[in-house]
Amino acid sequence: MTIRVLIADDQRMVRTGFRYMLDAEDDIEVVGEADDGVEAVRLARELRPDVTLMDIRMPGVDGLEATRRLAGPGVADPLRVVVVTTFDLDEYVHAALTGGAVGFLLKDAGPALLIEAVRAAARGDALVSPRITVRLLRHFAETGPRPRGDRAGLTDRELDIVRAVARGLTNTEVAAELYVTVSTVKTHLASIQNKLGARNRVEIAAWAYRGGHVD
Repeated sequence: MTIRVLIADDQRMVRTGFRYMLDAEDDIEVVGEADDGVEAVRLARELRPDVTLMDIRMPGVDGLEATRRLAGPGVADPLRVVVVTTFDLDEYVHAALTGGAVGFLLKDAGPALLIEAVRAAARGDALVSPRITVRLLRHFAETGPRPRGDRAGLTDRELDIVRAVARGLTNTEVAAELYVTVSTVKTHLASIQNKLGARNRVEIAAWAYRGGHVD
């Protein structure tokens, strides 16, 4: 299956560079470009890409608001948005992820991580730049864990999957570690997100660290 991608960035050079990298992959096709947030929302709703790469600082509607309109709470059929930005700010990370983004990358992350983020989003996983993930998890740990007995109704198997996700494992890696199928992992993750009220893997990891379920 070809992964259809929309690129939203106000810099033509950035869009051209991303298109060059992505179109070189056999399983990825860039289907559109937008240079502002309003155009990004319009094209995303019209083209229904598998993944939208969204810059933050754009004229008109910024990328965070555009992400909320496409993937945020209350959106009936949310799209998969990966925020790609120059700005490594905690408030941007938080706003992007709570706004429905399934990934957050810095523009200097390199081609390999960008391509992997697109593939991860397309298959329902999430990818956040490693140095941002480390900082987020350190923050969660420093806020002080709740008693480990707070399980939120999760089964033992679901807790195993939560711990694996909090360590940064993909669905495929979780399945291999726990000797189950990928579809079983996805089923458990759906149940976990429902019980925790989590909207993505980063929120699951945050719950695990805050609750003392991960060392």
